[in-house]
Amino acid sequence: MESFDVLGSGVIIMGLPFFLSGTVGLLRFPDIYTRLHALTKADNVGLGMIILGLILQAGSWAVVAKLFFIWILVLIASSASCHLVARRALQKRIQPWSRK
Repeated sequence: MESFDVLGSGVIIMGLPFFLSGTVGLLRFPDIYTRLHALTKADNVGLGMIILGLILQAGSWAVVAKLFFIWILVLIASSASCHLVARRALQKRIQPWSRK
């Protein structure tokens, strides 16, 4: 059982750079569309790895089910909110950044 704890900790640590890269993308990318892309991709993968690490450390199947359910809800909320922000940006005619 201890090997699953070590493996779970390793997977959690591997998920942290994805959150960091999403934050860097939010701060450094030039327009709203690339920022949304960086946030949604990096955060979804990072959260997936952290959830996987927590699942490996979980003590019961009920905890595994709850963690998986939380991950699915966050994926749905993240994609829906990203879609709404992007659609509103398009309605306001916010153009992607270009080098003209």
